[in-house]
Amino acid sequence: MLKKENAQLRDEQFIDKTRLLKFDSLEKENIRLRALLENSFKLGEQLLIAELLSINTAPYENIVVVNKGTRFGVHPQQPVLDANGVVGQVFRALPFSSEIMLITDPNHAIPVQVNRNGLLTIAVGSGQLNRLNLPFLPNNADIRPGDLLITSGLGGTFPSGYPVAVVDDFTPITNKPFVNITATPKAMLDRNRELLIVWSDSSPVSLSTTPVESDRRSDEPSEAPEAPKKTTRKTSTGLRKEAL
Repeated sequence: MLKKENAQLRDEQFIDKTRLLKFDSLEKENIRLRALLENSFKLGEQLLIAELLSINTAPYENIVVVNKGTRFGVHPQQPVLDANGVVGQVFRALPFSSEIMLITDPNHAIPVQVNRNGLLTIAVGSGQLNRLNLPFLPNNADIRPGDLLITSGLGGTFPSGYPVAVVDDFTPITNKPFVNITATPKAMLDRNRELLIVWSDSSPVSLSTTPVESDRRSDEPSEAPEAPKKTTRKTSTGLRKEAL
């Protein structure tokens, strides 16, 4: 009876350990979602949480796929964030999924500014998940290692004020007009499981599974007012036109 009881207890212990592993995963997921939720209140804009589905493994491409698409109102060129900073933008939107181009993709460039002094420049993807290039700064530019780069709002894709990267250590070269400066992204590009898709306008977006019709932009000219209809009414003196 003791042997049988020991075997039963070992089986129950094994099952309990397996459940604890799942609970640990759920706890980590809960921590990530709480961080995203806290960040959403700070941003004050309409947000949608999307889960990571797959990663494009093609060389020199940093593209991921998430589980939200056009049926949730997602459209190309939408900013994508995590709890730490800018991740990228929507590259292609399908009905039930979307492709996100990360800021480190070689084909991606994002207008940024130095948070310390407002210096404007462009951060270009290097193809590596932990590095951005700043190729357009002159050798005498007022930029230092450790400076925080934030979105400048230029270009119309990324609203201003989002953290992007931190400038790495560099050595100015006196005999060259431009200096080779790199920066480390603030977002955890290689560890994200959930991402925030941002709407910069205040119009509501339906999060149901029914297709969402695109709203008319406020800057589009409205339709011309319909001309007043004319009708004819027979009187004792004949037919006379009157405007309604």
